[in-house]
Amino acid sequence: MTLLTYQAFQTVANIGSFHKAADILGLTPSAISHAITSMEHELGFTVLIRSKSGITLTNYGECLLPYVNAVLNSDESLQQAISELNGLKQGKIKLGVFSSVCTNWLPDILHSFQKQYSKITIEVFQGTYDDVYDWIKNGEVDLGFLSVSSAKDIPIQPLYKDPLLCVLPKGIRKDNSKPYIGIEEMRAYQFVTQRGCTDADIQNFLKENSLRIQSNYHVVDDLSTVALVEKGFGICLMPELVMRDIPYEVECYPVYPQAYRIIGIAALNPDFMAPAVRTMYYHILDECKII
Repeated sequence: MTLLTYQAFQTVANIGSFHKAADILGLTPSAISHAITSMEHELGFTVLIRSKSGITLTNYGECLLPYVNAVLNSDESLQQAISELNGLKQGKIKLGVFSSVCTNWLPDILHSFQKQYSKITIEVFQGTYDDVYDWIKNGEVDLGFLSVSSAKDIPIQPLYKDPLLCVLPKGIRKDNSKPYIGIEEMRAYQFVTQRGCTDADIQNFLKENSLRIQSNYHVVDDLSTVALVEKGFGICLMPELVMRDIPYEVECYPVYPQAYRIIGIAALNPDFMAPAVRTMYYHILDECKII
């Protein structure tokens, strides 16, 4: 099998369409179909399910995809190393981010990086903690921002200590004598919560303090959560970074006991990165490291 075969398989797997994959790779749909069919004949099993609803991976295809990603990433590393030896800084980087990093840090990181390295292409993928974790593990991104608690077994370099805040509807708090909100006071309120994949650090705080919350509102993104709080549907916990320049009229207080999420930059193998990826990794360390 050739690298082009692997590229065809990876692109179809990610896009779910022969026609769109053909456009991306500059080939015809029949060439893509032929490459996949030849691959399946050589492997001895099918890797894609073709149906009227679209293209999906078989179980074998799902198992194979991380290895194909690794082969293509290795080839990219080789091409970047050759370019570096020739005195050129070029290549491609795939970066995974979650929402608050995407809105607060990413624009400045991309702007300052591309001013220095205009020949390096950057692709950005936004998702939840779980998404970024899976993308790194499967080789779909080279680097990813995660909280330390959500990185699990992936090596992560801590960058920023982000305090957790309690967010309330404006004017709802009866006792403003304390500059913080403790666990017992929180128990008196209904909560608006996010799914575990989006707020692992908040879930850990609730468990550690035996705070069993009641909530009828389970949302995914930060803005939806704060919007519901503004309209009086409950309170929520949010990292401080999320609450910067938020377009809603709410009140924020530090929590007690104090709690933080620690944001870091993660890579599957920090000791073996393609030259462009390594350049971005250390650029992020210089731009963001506060701890």
